[in-house]
Amino acid sequence: MLLVSMDMTVLHLAVPAITTALSPSGSQMLWIVDIYAFMVAGLLITMGAVGDRIGRRRLLLLGAAAFALASVVAAFATSPGMLIAARAALGVAGATLAPSTLALIRTMFTDPRQRSTATSVWVLAFLTGASIGPVVGGLLLQDLWWGSVFLLGVPVMAALLVAGPVLLPEYRAPSSAAVDLPSAALSLAAVLAAVYGLKEAAAGAGLLVPALAIGAGGLLAVAFARRQRRLPCPLLDLSLFRQRSFSVAIGVLTLGSVVLAGVGFLTAQHLQLVLGLSPLAAGLWTLPPLAAGIAAVVLVQTFGQRLTVAASTAAGLMVAAGGSAVLTQAPVNGVAVVATGLALLFAGLMPVLARGVDTVTASAPPDRAGAASALSETTQELGGALGIAALGSLTAAVYRTQISESLQGVPPPIADTARDTLAGALSVASDLPATVLSGAAIAFTDGLHTASAAGAVVLVVVAALAAVVLRPRPQPHTENSTREA
Repeated sequence: MLLVSMDMTVLHLAVPAITTALSPSGSQMLWIVDIYAFMVAGLLITMGAVGDRIGRRRLLLLGAAAFALASVVAAFATSPGMLIAARAALGVAGATLAPSTLALIRTMFTDPRQRSTATSVWVLAFLTGASIGPVVGGLLLQDLWWGSVFLLGVPVMAALLVAGPVLLPEYRAPSSAAVDLPSAALSLAAVLAAVYGLKEAAAGAGLLVPALAIGAGGLLAVAFARRQRRLPCPLLDLSLFRQRSFSVAIGVLTLGSVVLAGVGFLTAQHLQLVLGLSPLAAGLWTLPPLAAGIAAVVLVQTFGQRLTVAASTAAGLMVAAGGSAVLTQAPVNGVAVVATGLALLFAGLMPVLARGVDTVTASAPPDRAGAASALSETTQELGGALGIAALGSLTAAVYRTQISESLQGVPPPIADTARDTLAGALSVASDLPATVLSGAAIAFTDGLHTASAAGAVVLVVVAALAAVVLRPRPQPHTENSTREA
């Protein structure tokens, strides 16, 4: 899982080198970066159901072989089209690995505490991979060519192919009904349309295209849900949502991912564009907050079992809200406040996300664990895309409103570029007065403050709802039941 999530971010620092080597167009470069995450998100539910039917270990090993092969092809790609195809194949393989690993944990660990610990390790690997991807990519690119970032997974997948058949148990659902292909197509199209629309919104592509894409995704999701209710063996068992703990866990995973991804995206830009850190240095500054999150998960696993699910979830979300609130004070000339806010955000959210994934997986019967595991990951993917789009758009709105006041007298083409984004302002820095550049940095920082405040409000509201909805309900007690007891 470390490698599956790392492949989503490891290319961030390799873009200039790939551009020099393969000369992709702007559209091709976007597909090279995004197609992997698109395919993973779109195929998770389908692959989770496939694993339930053909065997989770078998699907895991098939995916590992495909992942290794596609990694080699991507590393030695000679054209943009070849690299896009290899990244798409990596996404298909990654979608088989993620739900298979989590579903295997569900059947390997029958003791709830052991399963919770194993799930926490799984979640830590997933979040750590996404966080250290740019750092690992930067370290490799210092001495090696751009294709080296893809070869990290090859030896690990080779080890999995050798050891997996010996160490991992197989599990296959007793009912081996074929996967409903129309359902698979609907789920893929719904998730891809929604993620594409959210990414376009985050990129500032106007309102029409994102709205149409997100609307289409919503309609396809409704069609998918209606079909599942009619099937005797559905791709996704929607009756799981009748369980209070399952529904709340899905909501917490989604909204927690909104804030974590959105605020993380904005602080990464703040570190680079406002504070002037290199991408590698900015990535290194995210490691202490990540360490805080890992430590929090370990502490919760060790000492938090005495707390109810409602209490631990609400407490974690409130700590994370405090971290988001700290980021509302981030200055334009210092990194300590940003690092502190991120540390609290990670420390609060990572244990909550780990428990949410465990709750979703444990709520499903063993023969549906793959599909349920895939749903928990899909909601986090969608939540992350929504967070970047929503909080990014909010920051952009604040930035454009404030910077417009500083651009009086600047030639229109240069003013338009500077008004669009802070990165745009820095690209025409030689044509702008120093006061405008400082004003742009302040405007972006104010946008970060506003987005962080919104994130804090979301987390406080979710914490209050979790505390109320998840609190233990008193068991009905009657005089007759007392006599019988």
